[in-house]
Formats: sequence, structure tokens, C-alpha cells
Amino acid sequence: MRFRDRFGIRKNRGPSVTRLDREATDADIEALIAFARSRQGVEFYVEPETFATDTTAVAVAHDGEWTRRRVGSPKVIAKVARDLKLPVYDVQVVGYPNRMRVWNERNRDRRIDPGAPGQAVS
Repeated sequence: MRFRDRFGIRKNRGPSVTRLDREATDADIEALIAFARSRQGVEFYVEPETFATDTTAVAVAHDGEWTRRRVGSPKVIAKVARDLKLPVYDVQVVGYPNRMRVWNERNRDRRIDPGAPGQAVS
């Protein structure tokens, strides 16, 4: 575990921390960055914190492949998106892109590891 807070996760998370889920880590943010750098046309979609889950972001590539990771706060993914010069959207406002649903339909047989990039989480 890293002791540094490279992405400002703890600083930007606010006063409340979801109790039923683990907190976001640098590894979560690094996974989103690696996904974005290895694919074209990536956009980030921020999902709100719930009672059971910390704030998450879904990175969706141009072909619909996607990955979801905890980010701790919308401010964290906004900073990452700004640094990578990629768009970030609030999923409650714009919804998920249709290409993500199409990718899921095309790749049903690839649903092996729910934590792997592009894998739907049931």
C-alpha cells in the first residue's frame, strides 16, 4: 500500500467515507490512466457515491470497451481527465454511451473477470 496520496483521493473525498466498500487507491486511478493511454477516444463517466459504493468512474473507449474503478471523488477524476486532456461527464446527466452497450452485447463471452477492463459488473 502506498502512503502518498498522488491523486488527491483522501484530500478530495470529503467528510464521509462509504463504509461497505473499500476506498479508492492510487492503483485504481493508475488503472484508469493506463486504460486511457492504451486506447483511443476515451471518455470518463462519473458515477455517484452510493450507500454501498464509493464514487466510481467508467472509462469508455471509442469502440465501447470500458472499465470501472473507484475514484473517491468527482474532483479526482476531473483532475485526471484534465491532465490527460480527455472529457469527463456526469453519468446522471448524460447517461452511458450507446457504444458501451453495443460492446457488451458483442463481447458476452469475455465476461470472465468482473474487475478486468471492459467487463460488465453484475
